[in-house]
Amino acid sequence: MIRWETKMISTERGNFEVFSKGQGPALCVAHLYSEFNETGDRFADTFTETNQVFLVNLREAGRSEQAHEPYQLSMIETVLDLGAVRLELGIQSWNVAGHSTGGMLGLVYGMRHPQSIDSLIIAGSAAREYASSSPYCIYHQEHPQFEKMQMLIERLKTNLSEEERSRCSRERTKLSLHEPDRYDEYFTGDVHKSMSAARMNFFAREILLFDITKQLHKVTARTLMICGAHDVQCPLPFSREIAELIPNAELEVFNDSNHYPFLEEAEKFSRVIKEFLFHPVMRHKT
Repeated sequence: MIRWETKMISTERGNFEVFSKGQGPALCVAHLYSEFNETGDRFADTFTETNQVFLVNLREAGRSEQAHEPYQLSMIETVLDLGAVRLELGIQSWNVAGHSTGGMLGLVYGMRHPQSIDSLIIAGSAAREYASSSPYCIYHQEHPQFEKMQMLIERLKTNLSEEERSRCSRERTKLSLHEPDRYDEYFTGDVHKSMSAARMNFFAREILLFDITKQLHKVTARTLMICGAHDVQCPLPFSREIAELIPNAELEVFNDSNHYPFLEEAEKFSRVIKEFLFHPVMRHKT
């Protein structure tokens, strides 16, 4: 397995840990609370065949700058940090891709700095608070797997042995797979991520008031929305909503996927990404 190259980027907003891999047009990947390392990220890895990918550790993640004030962990401040990293890398504009909460961040980026984005790729995400507004979301009390998910989350917050933590994490992830028995097939390789508790705790508060649907018309970049038909974290209607509200957006539904279409339908995902990046013809709006 080829490791990601590690760089510390010094910007006017602080120092940020950035991992790079691949060749081609620049593409940025970040996640609101994941903490990356040189083993990379499965979502980001899907772009390294076609792009030079920059995987960014945000404030309070890895060796990146700390948050000197709580507001610096907000999405809008994070977008400003990413813009500073782009400038320091000498990149005039880049593609931006995000999965789940990384997709939310990508949407805010596209809304705030449209001139520095060539295209947006958003997978399994939402433009507004999703847990309490959809019974199809696994974080909604009416979802049949709600109690099991909450039990696993609470277990992971306790002092567990490494073996038990791994088991709980595995079971939690399987709840977001269309075919849970294929977990071992999907999650192969030596990729090890962790979570920034400070960023996760801030997100848990910020998401309660999160709603940028009325501002999505400001996103002018070509946008590809991707969502699994069975997504239980950010259900399909949220991706349809985004695709309808962004002027230059299209939606690709993965009928045999839940929250991880880049793993569950890897070949199709790769084909769709290549078509979008290198054959920029609007295929379908929804």
